This record gives sequence, C-alpha cells and structure tokens, in this order.
Amino acid sequence: MGMGQTPILILKEGTKRDKGKDAQYNNIMAARAIADAVRSTLGPRGMDKMLVDSMGDVVITNDGVTILKEIDVEHPAAKMLVEVAKTQDEETGDGTTTAVILTGELLKKAVDLIDANVHPTIITAGYRLASIRALEVLESVAMKIDIKDRELLRDIAMTSMMSKSVVGSREHMADVAVDAVVKVAEKVNGKWIVDTDNIQVVKKQGGSMKDTQMIQGIIVDKEPVHPAMPKKVAKAKIMLLDAALEIKKTEIDAKIEITDPSQMQAFLHEEEHMLREMVEKIKKSGANVVFCQKGIDDLVQHFLSKENIYAARRVKKTDMDKLAKATGANVITKLDEFEPADLGNADMVEVKKVQDEEMTFVTGCKNAKAISILIRGGTEHVVDEIERSLDDATSVIAVAIEDGKMVTGGGSTAVELALRLREYSSTVGGREQIAIDAFASALEVIPTALAENAGLDPIDILIEMRKAHKSGKVYAGVNVFTGQVEDMKKNNVLEPLRVGKQAINSATDAAVMILRIDDVIASRGGPGGAPGGPGGMPGGDEDME
Repeated sequence: MGMGQTPILILKEGTKRDKGKDAQYNNIMAARAIADAVRSTLGPRGMDKMLVDSMGDVVITNDGVTILKEIDVEHPAAKMLVEVAKTQDEETGDGTTTAVILTGELLKKAVDLIDANVHPTIITAGYRLASIRALEVLESVAMKIDIKDRELLRDIAMTSMMSKSVVGSREHMADVAVDAVVKVAEKVNGKWIVDTDNIQVVKKQGGSMKDTQMIQGIIVDKEPVHPAMPKKVAKAKIMLLDAALEIKKTEIDAKIEITDPSQMQAFLHEEEHMLREMVEKIKKSGANVVFCQKGIDDLVQHFLSKENIYAARRVKKTDMDKLAKATGANVITKLDEFEPADLGNADMVEVKKVQDEEMTFVTGCKNAKAISILIRGGTEHVVDEIERSLDDATSVIAVAIEDGKMVTGGGSTAVELALRLREYSSTVGGREQIAIDAFASALEVIPTALAENAGLDPIDILIEMRKAHKSGKVYAGVNVFTGQVEDMKKNNVLEPLRVGKQAINSATDAAVMILRIDDVIASRGGPGGAPGGPGGMPGGDEDME
C-alpha cells in the first residue's frame, strides 16, 4: 500500500487542532477580546461594568482585576490575560487595566508584523529588548518620594481613585488611606516595609461615604458575652486567649457513676470551683478585657461580669493577630503560663452600635502597628466599591513608600517611553528594530484609550503629546477634563514607579508567551458546550439576553 493513501489518526477523535498562523491569530483574537472588555474602564472618564454571576449576584465596578475575575473565561490564551491582571493586582494593587490593554496592544501590533512575514521569534526578541530598555528609561524619569511627603502620597492615592465611583469624596478617602498606611509602615534594616494586611477593613451599610473613617485600633465584630458586663472600659488591660474557658470534655467516652446525692453536689461544686479558678487567674493577671478565640462557659460569663471584666468569645484568628499587633499583647494558649508582659493596652474598649449590630471598638492604642478602617456607604454595592477603591489606594501608597519612587500619569510616562524606544530602535541592527518600534507604538495605547474614553480625538491628542515630549516636556500628559495636553507633575497626577514597571513586565511576558505558540491541540470537542437538549432546547447560554 502506497504512503499517503489512508489518513493516520494520532489524536483522539473530536480533537481540535490549529497550526501555524491560524493558531497565532486565534490566540491573539481571544486575548484582544479580553483587553477590549476592560479598555473602556481606563482613566477618570472610564465607565463601569455590571457583572451578574450565575447565582444572580451583582457586582458594579471598573476595577480591571475584579471584572476579569468575575468573567468566566474559557479560552486558554484569554486566561493568560486574566493572570496578567491578577499578578499586577498582587504586586502593586493598581494598574490592572493598563497592564491588560498593553498586552492586547502588543499582540495587535504583532499581527501586522506576522502578516508582513516577520517571524514570531524575531518579534519576541525585539519585545524583550524593548521592555529592558523601557524599564531603564522608566527608572531614569522617576522622581523620589518619602514617607514624610504626605501631600504627594495623597496625590498618588487620589490618582488611583480618579476612575472609581468614590471620586466625589476622594480627598476624604485619600486622607483615610494615607493615615492608615503611614500608621502600619515599619522600618526594617533601614528600609520601609508596609504590610497592608495590618489594615483591617470593616464594611457597614448606612451613612454616607464621608462617614468612612480610620480608627486607631481594631474593630471586633463581637459584643460582650454577658449583658451585665461593662459597656465601656477605660485604660484597658487586654488579655488575648487562645483557649476555651470551659471544662474540657474527655477525649474518650467516660461514664461517671454517682450513687449518693452528696456526690452529685460535690461533683457540681468541683466543676464550679474549677471555673471560678479560671476567673480568679484572669482577675489576678490584672486584665479587665478578655478576647477569647474559643468558647466561654455560661458560669464563667457570670463570674466575669461579677468581676466587671469585659469578655468577647469566638473572635476570629485574623482579628486576634491584629489585636496583638495593635495592643502589644501576646496571644496565650494556657492560662497557667500567663505573664504580666503578655497583657496589651488600649485607652478605651467599648461597645458601639453600628447599623443594628453591636461591635467592640478597641481604640487609643499607642504605637499601633495594626489599625482599622470602617467603611460606610449608601448601599451594599457602594460599600463594596469603596472597599476596592481603598484597597487600590492603600496598595499604591504602600509601594510608593517601599520603593521611594514615583512617575507621572495621564499617559505622559508612556509617551516618553515610546519616544525613547524609537530613538533606541534605530541603534539596534537587524529586524528586531521593527519589533521595538511596534512596542513603542503599543505603549501609546494608554494615552489613546484615555482620550477615547473622555470623548476626545485620540489622534489629535497623541500628536500634541508627541510634540510636547519631543520638545523635552517629560511630564506632558492628557488632561481628560479640559481636553488639553498639560504638565502632569503640576496637576499632581502621580503613581508609584512599581505600577508601570510591573505592567511592562507582565504585558511583555504574556505577549511573548502567546506569540510563541504555533500549535493548539485541544482534546475535547469545540467550545460550544452540550449539544441541543430535548425538544430542540438550545445548549449553552443562548437564552441569556
């Protein structure tokens, strides 16, 4: 039998395979579709998205990473863009939309080069060179910032919140964010470290955005265990206990036989004595407030209230850790091994009612390394969006303090990088310079998208910006409110250096990875989901309006 007569099946039936340019185009189209989904959210004039999940829960946001996490992405190349957003969010807390649309634009420019028969490996090599050069230029245009520059930190926070729905009270929110981050910043080996996990966020509907406040201390979502306990304890000595104030049940089933009524009385008396002793130990320690991670027996509650000791039970472990950081207390696991140094201090521990719920406020902690932000807002969706905005703001302030460097926003840095990359590309021999030029053009998607979202003419704005940067105005960016090209440093549009660095790194890595794929072998049938159901019912999600 001659060769080539019958097809040889190597792959399982139903396997879908795209090769060569088909595979590349498919992947690039999928990734670009994701980038286009978030493009309209960029900048102060960006729009919001309403996301409804399969359970009917609604999220309204323009936070890039939230949108991409909520969308159920099927295509493997598109999933890589979701990863880009997640990485950006974890590293810097902001700039997720920028990173995603930059990846999409790098791929769009690559399509033109592939059409012109430039090999993908040449494109990826050029992109790599361009990203290294871009990071060098970024460092050179960065300005210094210090933890003492409160005004600049406030500007960075306000820039990150300009596109969010909290824009009306952004000044108040920026103050809250700066206060919170500066409080939890610690100097380790001469370098500032900010762990934003030490900022506890408590959300409560009601009131207005302006009622959002930073509390120098911790809010515990618990009330005192006994109604007779004091509602306020001034000059609190706080004990943090990771042990149950109860009689331990035996590990194995034990049977206690009581034959005489007096034995019963003795048994109960002994149980009461053991519980009373626990309370005595707490009283002796000097503690007047106890936060317990486990349960507290009814009798112990009674004895504690008699001694005027404030106690809360089943406190979350994360809250216990924050309480320890805020009050200087040590979490103890055994009452017998308690030492006076384990006690924490706070000026005031009190119960306050916030929207029908009683909560314990531990305030006035000296040198607190953990603090709380109480978020208030009209509706649940508003409160959630404030939380996302404050999360972005605290993250950008934190990375600005840690790195000590910032750059200007409004697309100014992107245009400056594009200008310098074009100068650099002419010094690079070979075909890679075409790819470096393409990278430079891709960076200009940021001012273009900002202008488009503000209803301005993107080409006019880009020409104006290029002209300004050519004449040495490094900080020239687009003011989306006036439609003019202005000095972003004077306008206080600032962001941390790390946001730009991470966006360039993630976007280059993702684009290079997608471009290097020339064969996609998917082992199941096409993405159409289940075939038609009974009675001609459509499969998949065609009934979605």
